[in-house]
Amino acid sequence: MSADQARTGPDIGRLLVTCPDRPGIVAAVSRFLYEAGANIVESQQYSTNPFGGTFFLLVEFHLPGLAERVADLADGFGTLAESFGMTWKLTRAADRKKIAIFVSRADHALRELLWRASTGELYCDIRMVVSNHPDAAPVAAAWNVPFHHVPVTPDTKKQAEAQQLKLLGGEMDLVVLARYMQILSADFLDAVGCPVVNIHHGFLPAFVGANPYGEAAERGVKLIGATAHYVTQELDAGPIIEQDIVRVDHRCSVADLQRMGRDVERSVLARAVAWHLDDRVIVHENRTIVFT
Repeated sequence: MSADQARTGPDIGRLLVTCPDRPGIVAAVSRFLYEAGANIVESQQYSTNPFGGTFFLLVEFHLPGLAERVADLADGFGTLAESFGMTWKLTRAADRKKIAIFVSRADHALRELLWRASTGELYCDIRMVVSNHPDAAPVAAAWNVPFHHVPVTPDTKKQAEAQQLKLLGGEMDLVVLARYMQILSADFLDAVGCPVVNIHHGFLPAFVGANPYGEAAERGVKLIGATAHYVTQELDAGPIIEQDIVRVDHRCSVADLQRMGRDVERSVLARAVAWHLDDRVIVHENRTIVFT
């Protein structure tokens, strides 16, 4: 069995746990899985404070016949979880998550996600591309992904979001904003029924508006970067999943900054989406614990 097959094999399960820290958590989880006949293949943990803090755990395990046993396994773990005050999630690695990608005119992040999904680097089912402009239609068509053009204006925003929600149908596991240049309303976020991940350049909040790279060049910035985060009702303030930077200097033109910015946006978004798809992110308050 190859490493990729093992990562998404039908008998691979993942367990994510959040609870108050106390002695015996790892022992109890390990014993539960052992008694179920599972073999732990990966375990990572983190505590905000071992004396009264919050404990986070990722366990990946192999259990023959997991597809038929996962419901009973979850029922059994629920009893253990209650005794420790756990918030938890049990998933099968083989269950391919359904995602929708929202994009505007810039298609570099969209292309990156489509390519990585085609190679298996992103283990997902891209169900659709939704855009407020028609520009990305040929890109989606090249990868045989349905494309939906939903124009958005200030006067039609409510109707446009209603149409988008109808397209999603409450069936997506993740929505990715791959340079979608519209602010999602609180009503949309309440109704979408799944996490939403966004990518934006790393100049916020210093340089806002339509020409951040031009403003950055005028100020002589030495670093540019990107941030991928979960979307909340507070604009660009949701829990951060991944960030990265690249150094620049006085020789870089605005076009150079834009090109390097696109590169870092692509890689940051792809990593964030991959970690989410692989159940490696726990959101706690307004931060994330990412088990890489």
